[in-house]
Amino acid sequence: MSEQLTLSAEARDRAGKGASRALRREGRVPAVIYGNNEEPQSIHVEEKLLSKLLGTGHFFNSVVMVEVNGKAVRTLPKDVAFHPVTDRPLHADFLRVSEHATVHVNVPVRFENEDASPGLKKGGVLNIVAHEVELIVDAAEIPDDVVVDLSGLDVGETIHIGAVKLPKGAKAHGESDFTVATIVAPSALKSAEGDNETPAEGA
Repeated sequence: MSEQLTLSAEARDRAGKGASRALRREGRVPAVIYGNNEEPQSIHVEEKLLSKLLGTGHFFNSVVMVEVNGKAVRTLPKDVAFHPVTDRPLHADFLRVSEHATVHVNVPVRFENEDASPGLKKGGVLNIVAHEVELIVDAAEIPDDVVVDLSGLDVGETIHIGAVKLPKGAKAHGESDFTVATIVAPSALKSAEGDNETPAEGA
């Protein structure tokens, strides 16, 4: 399960571009907490700390406890705007969630047991269609990843989301049984087979 992250913040009194620029000069990032039928709250967070959490690789599918003036608010990160040149975070949006709220999160897909796949052993290639899956899940049960077991899969086989074991209580959002990955024959193998069908020159 994704670990819970913590981010300290301060309430932001002034809005507007000028105030936001001044905050960024001080190494702070303007942000807003919204949702859960409450008024949006303007805050600012330390850029270094936000960048560190972004660097964990699972920031967007983790519950983040935003501590504002000593009060912790349970949130899910929804968006971070970055500077187009420097890639510095410019603004962040956090959605308030109750402890067991049902949330939509994008969770990365991880493949395991590649050495137990006959298709991959023959030189087949794993063609990943979905690198992440949108799950509808309890906010307290967000997984780090969705694991796909490749054991026994041969060339030409397709893995659908319906055959993937999802975490307890989680459902995949979107099409009922979309494709996660396929095992395809390598192009070199295909071309070799094609050459064999062609009569040898001068035969």
